[in-house]
Amino acid sequence: MNLFEYISDRWDRLLLQSWLHTSMVVQCTILAAVLGVVIGIAVYRSPIGSAVATALASTILTVPSFALLGLLIPISGLGSTTAVIALVLYGLLPIVRNTIVGLAGVDPSITDAARGIGMSRFAVLTRVELRLAWPAILTGMRVATQMLMGIAVISAYAKGPGLGSEVFSGLTNAGSTNSLNQALTGTVGVVILALVLDGIYVLIKRFTVTRGLRG
Repeated sequence: MNLFEYISDRWDRLLLQSWLHTSMVVQCTILAAVLGVVIGIAVYRSPIGSAVATALASTILTVPSFALLGLLIPISGLGSTTAVIALVLYGLLPIVRNTIVGLAGVDPSITDAARGIGMSRFAVLTRVELRLAWPAILTGMRVATQMLMGIAVISAYAKGPGLGSEVFSGLTNAGSTNSLNQALTGTVGVVILALVLDGIYVLIKRFTVTRGLRG
């Protein structure tokens, strides 16, 4: 059976796996964005706090995916929960770092002017600083999404959902019928989904970032 016949015969299952893969990555990116932006807001005014937050987020990336999943399985068990925790942790670094860079890069004269017209500290943060830092935050989310698309494949080790099951089945049963088709289908599927999501980020940037702030 060639690759196209394999995909055609299993089209419904592959569509479901693709949807689950994409859904998990998008949801984990959103969770990582919420946590990362909160952390960035908390530390961006403190050089020491910024360095510590960035260092801790960087440390997570030094832990191999299999090792982190292995550490989480005894705590959260096999399945989606473990996969989500791992992906959120891995997605923090680019978002935390870009949030700090974006907020720290806001021109102080702009925030001074905002406070000068009577805006509260919270209003300055939400209506001025975060809006100006949004391009950097969005870039961090974009990088995190692309990174998590690949890591989500590894989460199949912990019985996580998505196309990783195709890749793992193909590699585990190497040499058997359709093992190459399984591995190729999962791998190519992840690449296609990553490209689609990246295109969506381009559209989001076009519609949410003013021309003067685009990089």
